[in-house]
Amino acid sequence: MSGGEDRRREPEVGPEPGPGPEPEPGPGPESGSSPEAGPEPGPHSSPEAEPEPRPEARPDTGTEAARADATPRARTATEQATQQAPDRRTEAAPRQPYPQRTPQSSASSATSVPFEAPHTTRQVASRTTTRIPSSPYAPHLTGDDLLDSPGAWGPVTTPVGVFQLVPVRVERDLSLLSTWMNDPAVAAFWELAGPESVTAAHLRPQLDGDGRSVPCLGLLDGAPMSYWEIYRADLDPLARHYPARPHDTGVHLLIGGVADRGRGVGTALLRAVADLVLDNRPLCPRVVAEPDLRNTPSVSAFLSAGFRFSAEVDLPDKRAALMVRDRALRNLL
Repeated sequence: MSGGEDRRREPEVGPEPGPGPEPEPGPGPESGSSPEAGPEPGPHSSPEAEPEPRPEARPDTGTEAARADATPRARTATEQATQQAPDRRTEAAPRQPYPQRTPQSSASSATSVPFEAPHTTRQVASRTTTRIPSSPYAPHLTGDDLLDSPGAWGPVTTPVGVFQLVPVRVERDLSLLSTWMNDPAVAAFWELAGPESVTAAHLRPQLDGDGRSVPCLGLLDGAPMSYWEIYRADLDPLARHYPARPHDTGVHLLIGGVADRGRGVGTALLRAVADLVLDNRPLCPRVVAEPDLRNTPSVSAFLSAGFRFSAEVDLPDKRAALMVRDRALRNLL
């Protein structure tokens, strides 16, 4: 057949070189040594079976060429990745310190804590040393530890005006206090009439003591008009004369101005101060007082302010009425 004859003559020319490497020239189709041409078909061979070697040769040649082409490309891609990898590492290198600096910055901020820690440590040490005064070298207890700083309790509104306790300062208040102590109505019960040195001698043990008694001025609408002593009754000689409880807090009072006496001012202020004690001293179970039994206006003011009469008490310098305002009965009396 013509088609078969044409196919048999193709080995004489040889296959066209594919995209792959060109095969080395052989001896020619007549010698039958060309591996790609194969043996020359006989007269009974089928022309359709002859092209089978050729499709195998072409794909093989193309596959080899593709591999040859792909190998350099893969190698080039690998080399590019290898060459780019250092660039990425170089770019990533500056970023590494940032996560490290974040802990450093937090650590540096944590170093600011010790600036507060010594203050906290001193507070704890202060509380520890003041509550264990067994050592003769232990510091004196302060009023803050025993009475919770009456000077820091702040002003309160009362029916007679805005009232506030202010700790006494001798250089500022001695002259005024001495004037009040020389008032006959006050001197009859306080027994501190005389020069300023008498009043100063009464104040010094409290101001220089361990803080179990804090002398204060009472300011009404900003003007000093009364004198107060807030003291720890359970640490006072009074505790020998009644069944004291831990943190019982006592109150002494005098109204300095004559205009503020006899019109309910003392009653309003006594209630306000007792409330201040109970509000600011949570460990205090009750507020106590021991006015002279002869001082009827004073006893009446305490009763009107929510105190109850507990007992008559014989003290070294007077016979007193023990007045008590209980925390539990605070809202009932």
